[in-house]
Amino acid sequence: MSRDRIDVHTHYMGGTVARLMEKTVFPGGFRIAPWTVAGALGFMDEREIAAQVLSFPSVLAGMEQPGLAVRLARDINEELADVVRARPDRFGAFASLPLDAPDNAVKEITYALDTLGLDGVVLPSNARGEYFGEPFFEPILAELARRRTPVLVHPESCPHIDVLGMGRVASIVEFPLDTARNIVNAVYRGVFLRHPGLTLILAHAGGALPTLGWRIAAHSATGRAPQDAAIDAGHVSEALRSLYYETALAGSRTSLLPTLEVTGADRVLFGTDWPAAPVAVVDDNIENLTGFDGFTPGELAAVERTNATRLFPRFA
Repeated sequence: MSRDRIDVHTHYMGGTVARLMEKTVFPGGFRIAPWTVAGALGFMDEREIAAQVLSFPSVLAGMEQPGLAVRLARDINEELADVVRARPDRFGAFASLPLDAPDNAVKEITYALDTLGLDGVVLPSNARGEYFGEPFFEPILAELARRRTPVLVHPESCPHIDVLGMGRVASIVEFPLDTARNIVNAVYRGVFLRHPGLTLILAHAGGALPTLGWRIAAHSATGRAPQDAAIDAGHVSEALRSLYYETALAGSRTSLLPTLEVTGADRVLFGTDWPAAPVAVVDDNIENLTGFDGFTPGELAAVERTNATRLFPRFA
């Protein structure tokens, strides 16, 4: 295989982000090494990755200093643009948005896409308890749908993690559950009816969502809340089929088989979650993905590259 993978889930950890996270220690004492372009290129070259689409998925909201979220998002996006400008053949970027107010987010979408020329936007599975389908996200999703902008949906701890997490890190169970919670709310509240142009890429193959796909569809007639849209099982299935699912930490059969029950191989993308995921975990996941017998050779090639070039044609 030639070096041609496109990694749609990889994190920018330089500059402003490095300063924000300089004291962050992950479970088990794991620390993310200082991010550099050279280090990222070395990581890619060793794993036959042609390009990475960088993102910083943390929620930029709820900060004590007024206007700080807006300034941080702008600084991060300008740094991302510098990285892409220097090596457009190897890097793309999802813009970060300030999520303190919808208007600020929409303004940053305009600047990041029209002025900086970034490739898409990253959004969390919730922003301080606001999920897709709630009024807070409506103007943001409407603008992204109008533009048909690729959006990486990255998991975030739910507002009740202190209780639901039972003392464990959110990435074990709560992250994949919050992705499912967010998309179910979006489907049931009619987000995909109102915004058919939405192009969402779900991190980690949608977490728990594909496994629950049939159940979510089956409940659409009897399990809706009073404020939900008039949807049916067919709409649920169509909405889940329309999403993209990336393989970071989800390259095993237990993730891929249910994913292929709700969508096709043409909607699966390659991802690593590096450097948030340790290199050994990334390598094991790639081995699982490439050894999966549910893809034909042509489908695997599409997952690793050509599906992404439809979303990011400049890498074609």
